[in-house]
Amino acid sequence: MTAPGFRSGFACLVGRPNAGKSTLTNALVGRKVAITSDRPQTTRHTIRGILHRVDGQLVLVDTPGLHRPRTLLGQRLNDLVTGTLSEVDVVGLCLPAPDRIGPGDRWIAGQLAGLPPDVPKVAVVTKTDLAGPDRIVEQLVGAEQLATDLGFAWAEIVPVSAVSGEQVALLADLLLAQVPEGPALYPDGELTDAPEELAIAELVREAALDGIRDELPHSVAVVVEEVLSREGRPDHDPLLDVRCSLFVERDSQKGIVIGRGGARLVAIGTRSRAGIEALLGTRVHLDIHVKVAKDWQRDPRQLNKLGF
Repeated sequence: MTAPGFRSGFACLVGRPNAGKSTLTNALVGRKVAITSDRPQTTRHTIRGILHRVDGQLVLVDTPGLHRPRTLLGQRLNDLVTGTLSEVDVVGLCLPAPDRIGPGDRWIAGQLAGLPPDVPKVAVVTKTDLAGPDRIVEQLVGAEQLATDLGFAWAEIVPVSAVSGEQVALLADLLLAQVPEGPALYPDGELTDAPEELAIAELVREAALDGIRDELPHSVAVVVEEVLSREGRPDHDPLLDVRCSLFVERDSQKGIVIGRGGARLVAIGTRSRAGIEALLGTRVHLDIHVKVAKDWQRDPRQLNKLGF
């Protein structure tokens, strides 16, 4: 039975690429539900992380970074974000404290200005651990001016650091206060509604993004082909066989991902397997095959096949 005054609803975090949305989503939920990287446009799906509290349930929707698209993939990711904005109870715009507000931030804020006036909008100044007090104050003032210039008002403006945890709990309070009263939307203890195969694929892609060249991140996609229980294993020591395909766009990129003597691919497998085992709660044998899907970011048929 829902307690009186219990609130539940959806909060969408938006911002330009690398604004700290995924890291903040993980900090609010209290556990990793979205992959993170210092590479722009890491997030390619709407990932829902669920914050459970005695006074409410907040479903945090982490979205791809809005940007000027250069490929069909980029356009589809933008469409995914704008479609999400029409389905949530409150929207938070992430503005990194170290970076001055620029044209990309203004364009996204303009999208928020076009939302119905009854949709609360919160300015979240992220990455405050990377900026001094004066810069943080400048960003808070800039956020206020941004809304004024576009003819709307923020319901709240709050600086946070997902890394240090500073004011993350306050942000959760402020977002939860903006959603309606109602029963819980997800069972207690459920932290994300992401399908298991998507979560596995994202962990492999996160490992692949670590340390690779600047032009490569956008070209990497991962598909889980199968997850099977190894037959003949004792009940006390089960083993899952996980087979993934890691796609790049050119043969030269395939060589970069595999590395000399297969060293990089081994490192990708080692790192991602640890995350997958933690996710699934059992030992995993991970098999990653690197394949070329030529110019997949611009090919509608290939995008559909890869789940975009």
